[in-house]
Amino acid sequence: MSGAELLFAAFGLLAATAAFLAVGSRHVVHAALWLVVALGSLAGVYLVLGAEIVALVQLLVYVGAVVVLVLFALMMTRAPIGIRDDLFVGKGQRLAAVLAGVAVAGLLGGTLLVAVGDATVDPDTARGQAEPIGRAVFAAWALPFELLSLLLLAALIGAVAVSRGRQK
Repeated sequence: MSGAELLFAAFGLLAATAAFLAVGSRHVVHAALWLVVALGSLAGVYLVLGAEIVALVQLLVYVGAVVVLVLFALMMTRAPIGIRDDLFVGKGQRLAAVLAGVAVAGLLGGTLLVAVGDATVDPDTARGQAEPIGRAVFAAWALPFELLSLLLLAALIGAVAVSRGRQK
């Protein structure tokens, strides 16, 4: 096993662990921070695969914009961000959810092992470079890119409007 494979496995394990902690956290802000760790470790996976620009976009868009927008919306709407015991279910339902998640993961993993087997993948480092992605984004995808920025702006304005409440 090479160093790159070990680093890939470490980032993947960190992403999976942080994702489980984000889903299982009883505190909303802690869940958002674990989401930052999970998305940041995915950027590390992209770096190991040689897709530097994709890793940068992952950090800028998801960690830098989406998670910050979620935290900003939580703070602006004055939603209760502490631990809420009334939103949690019994241990039986939690155990059933964990078993269903493990079963789906096992089914997916088994299917991938049968379908792919011992095949190796050599990353195409030219596909993750800045030039082809820049040409694609600023040629054919410029309009959807700008519409996404307008959508995020509308969500920010909506969060401010909701937080202010009705004017008397």
